[in-house]
Order: sequence, then structure tokens, then C-alpha cells
Amino acid sequence: MLAVTKILNNNVVIAHHPDYGEVVLIGKGLGFGKKPGDEIAGLEAEKFFVLKDKNEQEQHKSLLEYVDEQFVGVMNEFIDKLETRFGANLNEHIHIGLTDHLHFAVKRIENGQGIHNPFLQETELAYPQEFAVATELTEWFGNQVGIRIPPGEIGFITLHIHSALTNRDLGDINRHTQMVSELVGMIEENLKMTIDRRDMNYLRLVRHLHHAIERIQFENYVDNQDALKAVLQKEYPVCYNLAWKLMKVMQRRLKRSVPDAEAVYLTLHLQRIVDNVREIE
Repeated sequence: MLAVTKILNNNVVIAHHPDYGEVVLIGKGLGFGKKPGDEIAGLEAEKFFVLKDKNEQEQHKSLLEYVDEQFVGVMNEFIDKLETRFGANLNEHIHIGLTDHLHFAVKRIENGQGIHNPFLQETELAYPQEFAVATELTEWFGNQVGIRIPPGEIGFITLHIHSALTNRDLGDINRHTQMVSELVGMIEENLKMTIDRRDMNYLRLVRHLHHAIERIQFENYVDNQDALKAVLQKEYPVCYNLAWKLMKVMQRRLKRSVPDAEAVYLTLHLQRIVDNVREIE
């Protein structure tokens, strides 16, 4: 038996576990009629989670000082639904990071402040599965808190989900998403064209840039494309030179060397976009 310490809502309860300390129990009607000090059987819960990291525990306690308990309960259900959808345990920091983020997002919406996300499309293209789940659960969340959540917020939620799924730092993911947007701007400026965001080649380019940034950051390159590089340099000099400009930006931002093989992949992606525009014209 566990001792109830807090009732967040009818479905979410914080209790004291003899081995794990503070745990969060989730289950339909679990908190109904309960009050602090009551005993509750852990088996009654459909799910419970433990914040194992001491720093995360302290941050969670701080969160409860300024975020309404009912809201925290909704967020715990939200994250439970996420883990069910992906069939994976998410990095526990999402309980603090996403709750804090959405708490202030709701406050901004209630105060009539807009939520602008200039990287929404790039985020959807880079992380389509996370974006689809975020779209679905954002509608559920909006119904729970009685507010219509604007589309731009879905992109931010997507990044939190991707961070928790991959154990990557959210700050890095944000910076990389912004970098991809800037690289696309460089491409349009250098090629003196506006890329059709609905074009499949654009989708492939954006996904490649995200994957390239990850490979460069973690130094996960094993390719050698010297033979093809010489051919592309001769056949497509404009796109080849632009590829190197993009590589220099990535190298400077990531503070990592970018293998020459990347010039081959980027040149091919860029040339496909150029060829598609010519076909349309």
C-alpha cells in the first residue's frame, strides 16, 4: 500500500512509495474521493512513474509551486498517452520541460498573445511521426484545458517529444531546426529562386539537412565519395559550390569538421530542386 500525498485530479495522484519515494500514479478515477494520507494500492493504477534523477525531482517540486495541480495532472495524462503511442519510455525531463512550456503557452493564449513559429513546416518535415502525434494530442490537451491551441504550438510540442524520444538536448534540436531554415534561405538566395514547399524534393532536402547535422555532430560519417565528387563538380558547378558554402556554415555552427562526402549528397539534392524548377518553367 502507498500513502497519498497529493491529488492532482480524479485520474492522477502523487503518492509515497517505500522504495522509490515520490511516485505519480495514473488511472481512471484513481483519485476520486481520496485525500492526503489515505492509503492506495499501487495495483489500482494503470501506470506509475518515478523521477529517478535528484535534479528532476527538485525541479518537479518547484513546478508544483507555480503550476496548478489540475494542470499537472492533465500533463501527466498527456505524457502517458505519448508513451503509449510510441511504445517507449520517454526521457523523464519531459515531465518538467513540456509541462512548464505548455503552462506558459496557455497563459500567453489566455492573455491574447499570439504564438508564432517560423519553423513549423521544417519541424513537420523533419519529424513527421512526432508531429502527427503532437497534432492529435494537442487537440485532446486543448479540450482538457478549455482553450484552442494554435497550430504553431504543435511544432514546439513536436520538438519536446523528439527530444524525449531520442534523449537529445532540446536546445540542440531547436538550434538545428533554426539552422536548417537558415540554410534553406541561403539556397534560395544563391539560386535566386523560391523553393516550392510542397515539392517532394524540398521534403527530401530538409530531412537530409537534419540527418546531416546529426551525423556531423556525432561524427557518424563513414562514406567516401571522391569519384562521384569529381563528376558532380564538373557537371553541376553551381550546386556543387553552393553545397560547400552550406557545409562551411554547418562546420562553423557545429564546431565539427564536415566530411567531403557531404558535398556529393547536398549537390544531388540541390540539383534535383533546380531541375524541377526548370521543368515547371
